[in-house]
Parts: sequence; structure tokens; C-alpha cells
Amino acid sequence: MNMDTIWPPMRHSGKRVGYARVSTQDQKLRMQLDGLNAVKCDLIFSDHGVSGKTDTRPGLDDALAALEPGDVLVVFKLDRLGRSVLHLADLLARFEREGIHFCSLAEGINTTSSGGRLVYHLFSAFAEFQREIIVENTMAGLQAAKARGSRLGRPPKLSPRDVMWAHECVYQRGGSLAEIARRRGISPITYRRAFERMGVDEAA
Repeated sequence: MNMDTIWPPMRHSGKRVGYARVSTQDQKLRMQLDGLNAVKCDLIFSDHGVSGKTDTRPGLDDALAALEPGDVLVVFKLDRLGRSVLHLADLLARFEREGIHFCSLAEGINTTSSGGRLVYHLFSAFAEFQREIIVENTMAGLQAAKARGSRLGRPPKLSPRDVMWAHECVYQRGGSLAEIARRRGISPITYRRAFERMGVDEAA
């Protein structure tokens, strides 16, 4: 089957890098791989038996490392890519900054088309909104605990906004957590613990 005949063609200057993932060893990659081969991916990477919430996904890491400006990352379905909705939104915002396109076959997302590029703006806005919600919920939880008379211990070195700013720098802008921590005069583990505390812990 030639998917270019039933799906908007990809218009880009670089290579097509495919990525496929199944969560358990019993599941098969065949349907995803058939779709990626049908749109003539130049390279295909995969993770077999790896949960979307797992920090380390070697296939995805290799796929992202292979991407260059002008390339397009192709997945069979959107949920094969991100560990969480925020992680997915961050990846797409990062792709836009780096001049990389994204296509998801099942949902018909194709950022190589003029209309498809709107997807990047929507995901970027969603990531910003999601971070603001996390900050507000964290601060509301602290205030509620204080009002109940709970002992909160020493004040954290980083405010919720500081934490989410660092998270954005790493996951959207490709910054180094070690460098961010060095400039603040703290340890990277302090940021990682803060990410975990706020529910956005991912491999940094």
C-alpha cells in the first residue's frame, strides 16, 4: 500500500525517520512498521516491550539523535511517542525550534504542510498552559497544608516556577540540567528531586 495516495504527502528537505513502540513483549510491532515502511522512511527505530512511562527508551533516544534540521519524525500513532502529554508537547515544541517536522499517520498530523504547522503552535501553547496548572496546583497544595497546620520542613531551595522553568529549558530547548544547576549554585539532583515532587520527572 502506498500511503502517499491516501494521505497528504510529506514535503521536506531531509530524511524520514520512523519510530515505533509497543509496551509489552507480547505485542507486535508489525502494523506500525508496515505503516512506516509504506511512507518510505529512510531510518526506522523501535522499542519493543517498553512502557511509554519508562525513562529510558533506547530506540527513541537513537531516533531523536538521528534527526537533523529538515528531517521529519514519523510515528504510526501519537501515543507511541510521548511519555506523557507534557513530554509530547515539549518534544513537538523542541522540533519546531530545531527545524524538524513531525508526522503521525493515524491522526493525520503532518507539519510539512502549511495547515499542519499549526499543530506546533497548539502543542507549544498547551505545554505552557500545563506548566502553569502544575505550578498553581503545587502552590495551592502547599497553602492548604500550611492552613491545616502541617509541618512543611525547610523551605525548598527552588520555587515551583523555578522548577518548571528549568524543566522547560531542558525538555523544550535542549538545555543541560547540569549547566542550569551550576549557574544556580545547586546540585542537578536537587532539580531531579523537584521534578519528581511536582510529577514531571523524566530522564534529564
